[in-house]
Amino acid sequence: MKRLILLATSALLGLGAMAQTEVTAYKPGITDEGITYFLPQTRVRVVVTATKKHHEPGEYCEYAERFLRLKDVTLTAYDEWEIKNVKLYSFGVADTQKAYSIKLRSKTSAPLVDLAQDGRLLAVNAKSCEKEAQLPVPSVTKGNEKVIKGEDFKTAEILSAGSVAKMAELTANEIYDIRENRGLLTKGQADFMPKDGEQLKLMLNNLDTQEEGLLQLFRGSTTTETHVLAFDIAPTNDVEKMVLFNFSKYLGVVDADDPAGSPVFLSIKDLKNLPAATAAAADKKKETEDLRYTVPGRAEVKVFNNDKCFVDQTFPMAQFGRVERLGGELFNKKSTTHVQFSPVTGGISKIEAESPDK
Repeated sequence: MKRLILLATSALLGLGAMAQTEVTAYKPGITDEGITYFLPQTRVRVVVTATKKHHEPGEYCEYAERFLRLKDVTLTAYDEWEIKNVKLYSFGVADTQKAYSIKLRSKTSAPLVDLAQDGRLLAVNAKSCEKEAQLPVPSVTKGNEKVIKGEDFKTAEILSAGSVAKMAELTANEIYDIRENRGLLTKGQADFMPKDGEQLKLMLNNLDTQEEGLLQLFRGSTTTETHVLAFDIAPTNDVEKMVLFNFSKYLGVVDADDPAGSPVFLSIKDLKNLPAATAAAADKKKETEDLRYTVPGRAEVKVFNNDKCFVDQTFPMAQFGRVERLGGELFNKKSTTHVQFSPVTGGISKIEAESPDK
């Protein structure tokens, strides 16, 4: 969300004439007649998507091998986690260390200033066309597994058995009966054969569901959840192999100092892609107080562990660039200059001049 501020020179100065825009460094507690704006700081959101599988043992798990010859059956409940993917998103916030004030003097052509909600400069003499992307947020989504409860398929004989072992034996016998009936149906040898193919299909599906439910009493069940986690990073310099979080196969994402997991690292490298400012340009800039904007640099961001690299991406970042000034000649009575800035990096995204006689 952003706010659009229209400055009228008469309201600011009590003058009917337009005024030249002057920009000065903001000092807390001092607000000249005008607007204070911030240049952005670029941040990175690390979004981790992980799946959690919860394994629940069946009621008769101890008898699975004895009655059904099922091996490797879950005997205790446990969780199993896996990182599916890691994605990076850049976004901008106000850099309170880079605050400036715009005030209007005679014959300005920059009365319209578009600011983000937090005060970042978005446009001058224009309304910003750049929409800030919606960032992923932490969430938990349950899987869409078909829920079949073995309890629903217990017969009266099973329910009246005097021990768990006897209940397990009778349940196993019921499973064998279902398999036998399915075989008879498919061979056309059942005592009560269906009238048509659709009825046969329905009967076979019902037998499959009953068998699956009863087998669940031995094998147990598995449910899944998809977890989305977010970590916001505000890089100001190079970072080499910083522990972002620890990850455990059985606990998922844990704190960076938790020995239960193994580390997942973050590295950030300033690519130093900007040419150095010339001495002549630097001297000229000292002579005029103009509108500030950012020329962003680029940085490489990696997220990895000891076995693999999850993501390796480069971003333009305000804090790895430098602050420049737009010359005063762009905002004078001879022309109206429209400028739009990136809400993420503060760099110029669009600039055009319009003569008064147009």
